[in-house]
Amino acid sequence: MINIVIVLGIYRTYKELRAGQLDAAQLEEQLNKRGFLNRYFAPLFKIVRKPWQIYPIGVLFGLGFDTASEVALIAISVGVGVSSSIPIWMILVLPFMFTCGMVLVDTTDSIAMRMAYGWAFLKPIRKIYYNLTITIISILVAFVIGGVEVLQVLSGELNLSGTFWGWLNNLDFETLGYGIIAIFVISWLVSIAVYKYKRIENTTPS
Repeated sequence: MINIVIVLGIYRTYKELRAGQLDAAQLEEQLNKRGFLNRYFAPLFKIVRKPWQIYPIGVLFGLGFDTASEVALIAISVGVGVSSSIPIWMILVLPFMFTCGMVLVDTTDSIAMRMAYGWAFLKPIRKIYYNLTITIISILVAFVIGGVEVLQVLSGELNLSGTFWGWLNNLDFETLGYGIIAIFVISWLVSIAVYKYKRIENTTPS
């Protein structure tokens, strides 16, 4: 719901830009004012000025709650303990495979995002259109995940039955992940089609 409020604000900025009421500097100022973190932690965002400086931040994040908890759960699941007869090197294979998977997925995501940012940051209208698109996609994904979880809880609490409820209760989040990827791909294709069909860039005052 907060993202819906944000997207309405972005859309108003988008309309002002298309009407020629904002220039590039004013747009940047408007975008930097959005959100609690942008307003009160702006100096922290200026710490990273070169690509390599994000690496130590990534290492700290990797050693934090996400990766550490994943590796710990993997170790516990195979029965690590005093009485465990599983060699330590076999246990270490699991976090190694987890790391390989994370590297592959995160690298692919980073390449895609770099291409998107490279396109978006060339012109002000592209930047605001990118912000508008990515926020709308985030809203769609949030409603899909939240909607499925709420309906599953309602189904269990109210003992609902039927073809739809049976399918919903058997829906796992691995399958849902493929659906989220599909939402992202379809949303981007629709967004690109709208951008080109309406010739947004050509009809925006410079």
